[in-house]
Amino acid sequence: MNTQLIMEYLSALRIHNDREWYHANKDDYKKANAEFENLLQILIAEIGKFDNSVLHNNPKDLTFKIVRDTRFGHDKSPYNPAFRAHISSEGKLPVPVGYYLMIKPDNQSFLGGGLFTDMFKDATAMVRDHIARNGEEWEKIIHEPEFAKHFTVQGTALKKIPAGYDKEHPQGEYLKFKSWYLEYPLKDEELLDADLFIAKAAELFRIMKPFNDFLNKALAKFRMPARN
Repeated sequence: MNTQLIMEYLSALRIHNDREWYHANKDDYKKANAEFENLLQILIAEIGKFDNSVLHNNPKDLTFKIVRDTRFGHDKSPYNPAFRAHISSEGKLPVPVGYYLMIKPDNQSFLGGGLFTDMFKDATAMVRDHIARNGEEWEKIIHEPEFAKHFTVQGTALKKIPAGYDKEHPQGEYLKFKSWYLEYPLKDEELLDADLFIAKAAELFRIMKPFNDFLNKALAKFRMPARN
């Protein structure tokens, strides 16, 4: 597994972010993507040592396209120079939550976990209710010393505690949230030694697992909306 090849390709794509260059260098993309999938295969095996629900996954089913949807954004560059994947018991779907990896040059890579999306109102309500009912468990997880050393809960949030919840609730700040996720930033040099990176990523994912478990318990009855 050659993480340096991955970084070199993505760095070149960032500079030459156009369709002509991409298609002229399609073989380089295929080689870099293959290395990324190899990395994911090893990472799945390492995560499986503490979370065997992910072991059935095929790396090809966990990755996201580098082609960007340019219809609505100001940035019209056709490609996102990043390799991304979400590893969970149901693959790359946002629910159940799992373990997220983005490799992107210029120190923009990170490891993540939790619920990143806030577009599913049912999911948000389920997590809020679970935090409201299980505040002590929530606090124990996010203030556990090993967890707190590496992670701070992030997410889009309302300005006020939403209607239906005690305005003085001990976990009121977290009830404002519409999503609850973790991000651990990575510097480019941390990705150059593949073995060290895999070991670090697996350990950080192990530490975040209780957080993911809490959210997945809250989201047990959530179903992804059917596509029209």
